[in-house]
Amino acid sequence: MLEHDFNQFLIQKTKQLSDELPKASPTRVEGRLVRMVGMALEVVGISAPIGSKCEIHSSSQGIVEAEVVGFHADKLFLMPIGHVHGLEPNAKVIAVEGGVQISVGFSLLGRILDGTGSPLDNKPMPICNDKVSLHGKKINPLSRATITKPLDVGIKSINSLLTIGEGQRVGLMAGTGVGKSVLLGMITRYTEAEIVVVGLIGERGREVNDFVKKNLGKEGLKRSIVIATPADYPPLMRLHGAMLATAIAEYFRDKGKKVLLLMDSLTRFAQAQREIALAVGEPPASKGYPPSVFAKIPQLVERAGNGSEAGGSITAIYTVLAEGDDQTDPVVDAARGVLDGHILLSREIAESGRYPAIDVEASISRVMIDVVTGNQLKLANRFKQIYSTYQKNIDLISVGAYKQGSDMNIDYAIEKQPLLNSFLSQGIEQKFNLEESLSSLKFVVS
Repeated sequence: MLEHDFNQFLIQKTKQLSDELPKASPTRVEGRLVRMVGMALEVVGISAPIGSKCEIHSSSQGIVEAEVVGFHADKLFLMPIGHVHGLEPNAKVIAVEGGVQISVGFSLLGRILDGTGSPLDNKPMPICNDKVSLHGKKINPLSRATITKPLDVGIKSINSLLTIGEGQRVGLMAGTGVGKSVLLGMITRYTEAEIVVVGLIGERGREVNDFVKKNLGKEGLKRSIVIATPADYPPLMRLHGAMLATAIAEYFRDKGKKVLLLMDSLTRFAQAQREIALAVGEPPASKGYPPSVFAKIPQLVERAGNGSEAGGSITAIYTVLAEGDDQTDPVVDAARGVLDGHILLSREIAESGRYPAIDVEASISRVMIDVVTGNQLKLANRFKQIYSTYQKNIDLISVGAYKQGSDMNIDYAIEKQPLLNSFLSQGIEQKFNLEESLSSLKFVVS
């Protein structure tokens, strides 16, 4: 009985102390728009966490969706997801409870969507029963399956010399106009991956249409999902496009599927984040890029890769635009540091008429040693040695300063040069699987 009385005393005392504590003010869910600087919207009278969604009610524009990207004192900084034409001062702003959720499912296959998941292909809204967070969820690095299997991408030089593993993340480094979109289209059509998710981020509208109709084609689109946020979309929409493509790839990976994620381009993703960061007052650091840009890149990239041992995989290829063909560009450097390898497309090679214009000397696959046989590794290294020998002496050979017989290795490289160039070339309509690629490599270096 004494024990019962003591328990009742504790319950009453706890309730009394709880009643005496200061009460937290309720979350304010409605405010007003007081200022717009660039693309940043300043709102007062509302309280909402970073990353939450808000609706701006305009008498002429209707409802404009926005996301909280920063705050200062009693002000929130929002970035619009849609276009802001027609917004007026003191427009009502309402916070939407819950994070940004997206609808996903197998009905997305063959569809072309924007950064909000709305159709761009003039078809009805896809009906999906599952929902996932746009920002994904972190995976314990120790629970990820290791990369042990090669992924066939249908490109002879990549399959044999720069073999990509299932769950690997690769950068496709290139300047403008050297054929990266065409190469991505070939990989999309010829890969053995079960599902392909393509993110076209910040590209010109014409390029989006060309990629879908010419590079991807009807057959490629059947097992693909395209997320397109062209250059004229607001920066937050472009950012969401990359995150949406990644979230969809994560969903299918968790369903046990072998997914290929192609994103064109990681640079446009970084530029969108730069616009947002500068708009809310973050100081620029490296070549105009604020520090948050270099935090966002690994956050996006780390979401790809293998899942658990029993799950599927996301093999990701990110194009990285080297502005002015500058390989020391800060975004190129940042991407090279967080990815599992890079494939460099050379303007000089493209101008010589060889496609795909892959510079095998400057490219590397960091997981190739784990996914190929020792024999293939020896053949690949032998190919690179012969190719490098010729490239180092090309000036002497071109002007006739080299005399045949002076160096046995150079003589052999000159003899093999036509075969090497033929091996590295591949037509747009040609497909080479892993076995065919290896057989061709053996023929060239034997």
